[in-house]
Amino acid sequence: MVREELRAASDHLRAAAVAASDSDHEERLYDHSDALAELATADHGPDHGRLARITAKLDDIAGETTEDAAESIRDAQDSIRAYRETVDGV
Repeated sequence: MVREELRAASDHLRAAAVAASDSDHEERLYDHSDALAELATADHGPDHGRLARITAKLDDIAGETTEDAAESIRDAQDSIRAYRETVDGV
């Protein structure tokens, strides 16, 4: 099963990494992109807590990078929020 919203978030973060202002941001964004790509195809989807931690880390990066990268990060966060609406719990 593929979780399309998480796959989309991963794609947005790849675009953000390309537009990132420095190599540290680029690496962190690629790492988050890889993690979301894995979660998109895992046997079980991630819980709210894991997604909230990822979203918070993305907030930090978005505040420190280029506007183009920040826009792609916001798009990724929108995709994560869309997925979270389908998850039971909080």
